[in-house]
Amino acid sequence: MSHARSLQLRALAAALPAFLAAGLAFTPLPRWAVVMGLCAALAVSWWRIRELGSAAERPLQTLSNLLAAIREGDFSFRARTPTTEDALGDVFRELNILSELLQQQRAKAMEATALLRSVMEEIDVAVFAFDEGGRLRLVNRAGEAFLGQSHGQLLGLPAVELGLGGALADEGPRLLDLALPGRVGRFELRRSAFRQAGRPHQLLVLSDLTRPLREEERQAWQRLIRVLGHEINNSLAPIQSLSGSIATLLERQGPEWKEDAAQGLAIIEARAQALGRFMESYTRLARLPEPRLGPVDAGPLVRKLAALEARLSVAVEPGPDLVFQGDSDQLEQALINLLRNAVDAALETGGGVRMAWRTSGDWAEFLVEDEGPGLPHSGNLFVPFFTTKPGGSGIGLVLARQIAEGHRGSLHLANGPSRGACAVLRLPLRS
Repeated sequence: MSHARSLQLRALAAALPAFLAAGLAFTPLPRWAVVMGLCAALAVSWWRIRELGSAAERPLQTLSNLLAAIREGDFSFRARTPTTEDALGDVFRELNILSELLQQQRAKAMEATALLRSVMEEIDVAVFAFDEGGRLRLVNRAGEAFLGQSHGQLLGLPAVELGLGGALADEGPRLLDLALPGRVGRFELRRSAFRQAGRPHQLLVLSDLTRPLREEERQAWQRLIRVLGHEINNSLAPIQSLSGSIATLLERQGPEWKEDAAQGLAIIEARAQALGRFMESYTRLARLPEPRLGPVDAGPLVRKLAALEARLSVAVEPGPDLVFQGDSDQLEQALINLLRNAVDAALETGGGVRMAWRTSGDWAEFLVEDEGPGLPHSGNLFVPFFTTKPGGSGIGLVLARQIAEGHRGSLHLANGPSRGACAVLRLPLRS
């Protein structure tokens, strides 16, 4: 029986004694019998009415208990689902479903929180969370190591006292030097905002770059020493050999000693000049200044550089009207280096060279394509002073990429689909 039908029948049972008592009042019975009948009918009606109130109140108490358990975060309580289809049964079923969903969501949230806590503890990055008053509310294990104190000692301390006041005020991402109680060096700072319990908080992430920078510096010094040693030895070895030969000729003073000495001195002079050019190229690469931004019109720039190449006719593919901010002198130098390499490659096979420009999203792209033999399968294309061309300096591609990165752009090289190679100089449209 449905709850509504049960209440209806209970209400009828509560009213029936009253109807019977009213009928007794008009029957020819003694007064005392009528009075006793009325009292008995009223007692039965009162009992039935109380039972009706309990029957109506019991489901509401069950609902109240379930809602109180949900409010307290206890989602294990369930209501006994009626077998009948009525409004009260629907309410109990929906409430049980809600409790089940909340229990599953809390389990997932607890698992995600546990995973996040484990990740935070294991990563070698310091994570700090500060409230709106600048006091520390969360720190991971790496942060404890950076600050040289335990979790319990750090929580609640202001950022200024922890030595992170300046980092909390800086806009990230950026690099900065910090002297923390547990770590001194260069750090990468990243900062973001979040809200907890409706209040603003600041999340501060510090990555120690000292060790990676030292490793990169060590590798850079190794590469530089290897290249410098190679170039200097290439010049000093013939100089030393020829110097000894000239000294021997001067001692003997044969009939052709002057001619041999002149040739040796000429070779020594050539090698000394080559060594000087090498050092000049290195100085030029090391002293590249910051770009001085100004308006650059892509079309005239490409057509101008193509017209300057006298060894080969360079095809220029029309592109869109494109004006962006950049250092025109540096970009000319980068494109000249790429164009010169493309022409050198095309002359080997008798192919052609094409230049073009285009836009791709928020980027301007300059393309230099050739029909040469293609790129060598080498990872040394961007190693300073590495070259596959006789008499090449080995800094053209390195300088072009350095100019691109100085503009917050990039340089990519790839072989063409059939033959040749393509260089793509990518620069941001917005400075």
